[in-house]
Amino acid sequence: MKKIVKTNKAPQPVGPYNQAVIHNSTMYISGQIALDPITKELITNNLKKETMLVMNNLKAILESEKLSFENVIKSTIFLSDMGSFNEVNEIYATFFKSSNEPARETVEVSKLPLGVNVEISMIACL
Repeated sequence: MKKIVKTNKAPQPVGPYNQAVIHNSTMYISGQIALDPITKELITNNLKKETMLVMNNLKAILESEKLSFENVIKSTIFLSDMGSFNEVNEIYATFFKSSNEPARETVEVSKLPLGVNVEISMIACL
Protein backbone atom coordinates (compact mmCIF):
# COMPACT_ATOMS: atom_id res chain seq x y z
CA MET A 1 0.00 0.00 0.00
CA LYS A 2 1.31 3.44 -0.83
CA LYS A 3 0.54 6.86 0.55
CA ILE A 4 0.66 9.95 -1.65
CA VAL A 5 2.39 12.93 -0.03
CA LYS A 6 1.14 16.43 -0.88
CA THR A 7 1.96 19.78 0.67
CA ASN A 8 1.23 23.34 -0.40
CA LYS A 9 4.61 24.35 1.05
CA ALA A 10 6.38 22.82 -1.98
CA PRO A 11 5.60 23.36 -5.66
CA GLN A 12 2.84 21.30 -7.18
CA PRO A 13 4.02 18.77 -9.79
CA VAL A 14 4.44 20.05 -13.35
CA GLY A 15 3.51 16.65 -14.79
CA PRO A 16 1.76 13.36 -14.00
CA TYR A 17 3.57 12.52 -10.76
CA ASN A 18 3.33 13.27 -7.02
CA GLN A 19 5.64 15.28 -4.78
CA ALA A 20 6.42 12.08 -2.87
CA VAL A 21 5.16 8.59 -2.24
CA ILE A 22 5.54 6.55 0.93
CA HIS A 23 5.69 2.78 0.66
CA ASN A 24 6.23 0.71 3.78
CA SER A 25 8.70 2.81 5.79
CA THR A 26 10.34 4.64 2.89
CA MET A 27 9.55 8.03 1.36
CA TYR A 28 10.47 8.55 -2.30
CA ILE A 29 10.61 12.27 -3.11
CA SER A 30 10.30 13.29 -6.75
CA GLY A 31 12.92 15.55 -8.25
CA GLN A 32 12.46 19.11 -7.06
CA ILE A 33 13.36 22.23 -8.98
CA ALA A 34 13.60 25.91 -8.03
CA LEU A 35 9.91 26.71 -8.39
CA ASP A 36 8.62 28.94 -5.61
CA PRO A 37 5.49 27.26 -4.18
CA ILE A 38 3.85 30.59 -3.32
CA THR A 39 4.74 32.96 -6.17
CA LYS A 40 5.14 30.20 -8.79
CA GLU A 41 8.33 32.02 -9.84
CA LEU A 42 11.03 29.87 -11.39
CA ILE A 43 14.57 30.82 -10.37
CA THR A 44 17.28 29.99 -12.89
CA ASN A 45 19.51 33.08 -12.98
CA ASN A 46 21.34 32.56 -9.65
CA LEU A 47 22.65 29.06 -8.96
CA LYS A 48 23.01 29.53 -5.19
CA LYS A 49 19.44 30.83 -4.84
CA GLU A 50 18.21 28.11 -7.18
CA THR A 51 19.87 25.36 -5.13
CA MET A 52 18.64 26.87 -1.86
CA LEU A 53 15.05 26.87 -3.12
CA VAL A 54 15.35 23.27 -4.33
CA MET A 55 16.61 22.20 -0.90
CA ASN A 56 13.87 24.19 0.87
CA ASN A 57 11.25 22.52 -1.35
CA LEU A 58 12.66 19.12 -0.36
CA LYS A 59 12.65 20.20 3.29
CA ALA A 60 8.97 21.16 3.06
CA ILE A 61 8.07 17.75 1.68
CA LEU A 62 10.06 15.99 4.41
CA GLU A 63 8.51 18.15 7.13
CA SER A 64 5.00 17.46 5.83
CA GLU A 65 5.54 13.93 7.20
CA LYS A 66 7.43 15.12 10.30
CA LEU A 67 10.79 14.11 8.82
CA SER A 68 14.05 16.00 8.36
CA PHE A 69 17.24 15.70 6.33
CA GLU A 70 18.48 13.30 9.01
CA ASN A 71 15.98 10.76 7.60
CA VAL A 72 17.41 11.02 4.08
CA ILE A 73 19.37 7.93 3.06
CA LYS A 74 19.90 8.64 -0.66
CA SER A 75 19.82 11.64 -2.94
CA THR A 76 20.41 12.23 -6.62
CA ILE A 77 21.53 15.57 -7.99
CA PHE A 78 20.99 16.33 -11.67
CA LEU A 79 23.01 19.25 -13.09
CA SER A 80 22.80 20.86 -16.50
CA ASP A 81 26.53 21.65 -16.17
CA MET A 82 28.97 19.66 -14.03
CA GLY A 83 30.99 22.88 -13.78
CA SER A 84 28.44 24.03 -11.19
CA PHE A 85 29.14 21.00 -8.94
CA ASN A 86 31.11 22.91 -6.28
CA GLU A 87 28.60 25.76 -6.01
CA VAL A 88 25.63 23.38 -5.68
CA ASN A 89 27.55 21.14 -3.27
CA GLU A 90 28.34 24.12 -1.03
CA ILE A 91 24.62 24.87 -0.50
CA TYR A 92 23.58 21.19 -0.37
CA ALA A 93 26.08 20.45 2.40
CA THR A 94 24.57 23.06 4.74
CA PHE A 95 21.38 21.00 5.06
CA PHE A 96 23.12 17.93 6.51
CA LYS A 97 24.98 17.29 9.73
CA SER A 98 28.60 16.35 9.11
CA SER A 99 29.12 12.57 9.09
CA ASN A 100 25.35 11.96 8.64
CA GLU A 101 25.12 12.77 4.94
CA PRO A 102 23.17 10.34 2.73
CA ALA A 103 24.52 8.25 -0.11
CA ARG A 104 24.46 10.28 -3.32
CA GLU A 105 25.26 10.54 -6.96
CA THR A 106 25.56 13.68 -9.05
CA VAL A 107 25.15 13.52 -12.81
CA GLU A 108 25.24 15.99 -15.64
CA VAL A 109 22.30 15.80 -18.03
CA SER A 110 21.71 17.59 -21.31
CA LYS A 111 18.48 19.30 -20.19
CA LEU A 112 16.26 19.59 -17.13
CA PRO A 113 12.55 20.47 -16.83
CA LEU A 114 11.64 24.10 -17.54
CA GLY A 115 15.29 24.90 -18.30
CA VAL A 116 16.48 24.72 -14.67
CA ASN A 117 20.13 24.17 -13.76
CA VAL A 118 19.65 21.73 -10.87
CA GLU A 119 17.09 19.10 -9.84
CA ILE A 120 17.37 16.94 -6.71
CA SER A 121 15.42 13.85 -5.66
CA MET A 122 15.67 12.00 -2.34
CA ILE A 123 14.81 8.79 -0.55
CA ALA A 124 14.12 8.94 3.20
CA CYS A 125 13.31 6.41 5.89
CA LEU A 126 10.41 7.07 8.26
